[in-house]
Amino acid sequence: MTIDVVVADDQELVRSGFALILDTQPDISVVAEVGDGFAAIEAVRAHRPQVLLLDIRMPGMDGIEAARVVCGETDTRVLMLTTFDQDDYVYDALCAGASGFLLKDVRRDDLVRAVQVVAAGESLLAPSVTRRLIDDMVSKLPRKRPAGLDLLTGREQETLVLLGRGLSNAEIAVALVVSEHTVKTHVSNVFAKLGARDRVHAVIAAYESGLIRPGD
Repeated sequence: MTIDVVVADDQELVRSGFALILDTQPDISVVAEVGDGFAAIEAVRAHRPQVLLLDIRMPGMDGIEAARVVCGETDTRVLMLTTFDQDDYVYDALCAGASGFLLKDVRRDDLVRAVQVVAAGESLLAPSVTRRLIDDMVSKLPRKRPAGLDLLTGREQETLVLLGRGLSNAEIAVALVVSEHTVKTHVSNVFAKLGARDRVHAVIAAYESGLIRPGD
């Protein structure tokens, strides 16, 4: 299946460069290139792409606000790009619903892989965005208990905690002594019950509730 992508960046050379890299891939098609947040929202509404590659700093409406609208209205997954490696941008992007965050100096292959990973429903952060940073961000969130947390079975809660520790499905399967297929089922159930778009947002919900604490 081809991954449809909208590229949104106010710098034409950057925008066309990313589009060119992605459009040469056999499994990726760039369906629109736009230069601001308003145009990004309209392009997503028109094309319903799997992924929106979105710059954070743009005129008119910035990428954070555009991501919030797109994630609120559609199933399109948002991959944020920026030249700024600052904690607040990561925090704001994740809270807006973004599933990925990369710096603009990302290598060609890593950009392609990021789009593929996010389109597949996973979450992706730049290597410089470590678990310590996530811990620091979510420790600032007000504690609240998502309604869906009470619906999780004991094994689903265990799965969520292991997700919060950064384990892959294969590693969770080993830890719980179950098949990887069973883990995938648990992960899907966790997403559905918490109303989470992907791993990052499920883990944020777990931190907010206190199920996972910084440093766990």
